Amino acid sequence: MASASAWGIDLGNRALKAIKLVREGDGFRIADFEIIEHEQVLSAAGDNRESLQRTALASFVERHQTRSSVVGVSVSGQSSFARFIKLPPVEPKKIPEIVKFEAIQQIPFPLDDVEWSYQLFQEKDSPDVEVGIFAMRKDLVNRHIGFFTNLGLNVQVVQMNPLAVYNGMYHDDQIPKTTMFMDSGADNTDLIIADRQTVWLRTLPIGGNNFTESLAKNFKLSFAKAEELKRNAATSKYAKQIFQAMRPVFADLVAEIQRSIGFYASVHREAQIRRIVAMGSTFQLPGLQKYLQQNLQLPVEKLDAYKALPPIDAKMAANFAENVGTLSGAYGLALQAMGESKISSSLLPESIRRAKMWQEKTKWFATAAATFLVGAIGVIASYSYHTYAYERGQSARSDNETVLRQASGLSNKWKQQVQDVGEEDRQKVLQLRAIQDYQAMWLDFVSSVLTSLPNKSLAQLRATPRDKRELITIHSIQSEYWPDLTEPLAPSAAFASFVNKEGVGTGATGVGGFRQPAGIRPDMSRWTGAVAPPRDPFGAGALDATAEPQPGPRGFLVTIRGTTPRPGKAGSDYVVKVLVERLTAMKPDVQISLGKSYYIAKADFAGGGGPRVVNRPPNAGGVFERGARSGAADSVPDLVDADILGGTATAVGNMQGNRQTRFDPATGKPLVDPLQDPGFPGETIENDSVFTVLAALALDPAPTPKTEGQ
Repeated sequence: MASASAWGIDLGNRALKAIKLVREGDGFRIADFEIIEHEQVLSAAGDNRESLQRTALASFVERHQTRSSVVGVSVSGQSSFARFIKLPPVEPKKIPEIVKFEAIQQIPFPLDDVEWSYQLFQEKDSPDVEVGIFAMRKDLVNRHIGFFTNLGLNVQVVQMNPLAVYNGMYHDDQIPKTTMFMDSGADNTDLIIADRQTVWLRTLPIGGNNFTESLAKNFKLSFAKAEELKRNAATSKYAKQIFQAMRPVFADLVAEIQRSIGFYASVHREAQIRRIVAMGSTFQLPGLQKYLQQNLQLPVEKLDAYKALPPIDAKMAANFAENVGTLSGAYGLALQAMGESKISSSLLPESIRRAKMWQEKTKWFATAAATFLVGAIGVIASYSYHTYAYERGQSARSDNETVLRQASGLSNKWKQQVQDVGEEDRQKVLQLRAIQDYQAMWLDFVSSVLTSLPNKSLAQLRATPRDKRELITIHSIQSEYWPDLTEPLAPSAAFASFVNKEGVGTGATGVGGFRQPAGIRPDMSRWTGAVAPPRDPFGAGALDATAEPQPGPRGFLVTIRGTTPRPGKAGSDYVVKVLVERLTAMKPDVQISLGKSYYIAKADFAGGGGPRVVNRPPNAGGVFERGARSGAADSVPDLVDADILGGTATAVGNMQGNRQTRFDPATGKPLVDPLQDPGFPGETIENDSVFTVLAALALDPAPTPKTEGQ
């Protein structure tokens, strides 16, 4: 696609942002741009959302010349779907067929209900091919494009906003090494991790509105007044209080970025992120760039210019320079509309593509009509001759038709036989391929749990009184497979009663303390269906294919046990705030956007707050061997963690290794805090709390159905 000029329009949650590019020599010049803020943030506008979008577009069309230019528009990364898959070595001509097969497997909607496209990524002279599959529901695409086409705009590109940002940065040579681009808008932050040949995307549900809402909550202000307070934070006399109120959002943003970097590193082990490029309206917030740089230990640079030449008008150029960081998506859209982009895939509906094709062919119709008139006389003259020749060949035609019918019958018979013979092999291939399903699920889940915990340095912990430390220690994570989670998820069920009690004293300890659940049969030979069998999440093989389908989600009840130095109710409240709420946030739509194969259907605090150490003298020097004693209270060993499951006690050795010491043999008192600071003398581990958290980990998340108007 090539054009003399093009507009890139990003109709965002807070504002409409647009850039017009024109060709100049071998490059481009920014001929015009526009930023039109909505009267109200769209996510809070309710039924006025579409009205605000139409108003902004109508104002844009009234102010600028758009008739002679093609237009590229963006769709949100949160409302669209992106998945990157490595293809097996195949002939190039077979790639479209394989990609379509993968699209059917990966896209959580029927292909007839979505607009989808794909892009191949391959390094020069490398046999490895990676494909990016992108999709969006047709009704959402058509509704969004309708805002533009109803005003006469010539829309020829529909692209996901994070991919548009990548196109702009790739064109401007901003990816000399592995780089993370952060485009932080009002509602979301798009993370784009890229090198010269590959790209990885994730959309975080944290944006500028989260900072505003935090201020509104802390200072009891309306959203509009809190937004004004945020924008003027740097010059306010209450700057310290303002930034203190926004600090939890800063921390959440850093935690999500660290999770994303960790996941990317686990998948791309050879890659190492060297820098972060920040863009988007949220980065106008003072202090955000410095905070990220300090906590992520990576250089964070603000985007301040494009490769395209600036506007000729000096006043416009100065205004443009102040807003460069918020226009990166529109810049990438305009480049793709001009035919200059790394990723050329588009979610443009097929009906618009066909209309464009016919429009381009219209100029040839007049020439074709003239040619037809010239040739009409010759056609009429030759008609009689050909009719005579046709009638003379009747006998030969009859013989040919007989031979063709016989050949067609033999051909159909051969195809049917080949198809039937290959069906069994096809099923085996599908089953072998399915072995990879869920293989990284537990690693990812455990990583998510651990990265959600407080990340304080040793010095910070030592400098804090023990009963106020931001510290949670995970001792064990145990799982139990449920083919149907309906019972524990029922509203009337006592969820905490489903805690896994089998792990006590069994030796299944530590973060790796998972046991293969009963009822899973890794027997692929029993599967005879037309599609791949359901998978064992442990990667051992297919689930029992003969079992009746269950009405509820299948998955695991995961029991997480640990300790915190905060005592009693303070300890349980802290665990709920830090761990339970983070688990509960793993909702289906969030997990789907992250490409996860699981979600947390329910998570709750299942018990705790009791003492970590039973306060009585030690025996045998205060050392207890794992599994030596357990049972009723009168036979509980001296060195125990009070079991929070209902009255029994569990040897500490069962939770933290083969030998554990909790009392000082010389004094018979609980051990002194190992991180004791001189400012807090005499602190011991006696009042530490143990806890149990129960989570229902369900497999194969499905998108939340949208109601009318969403």
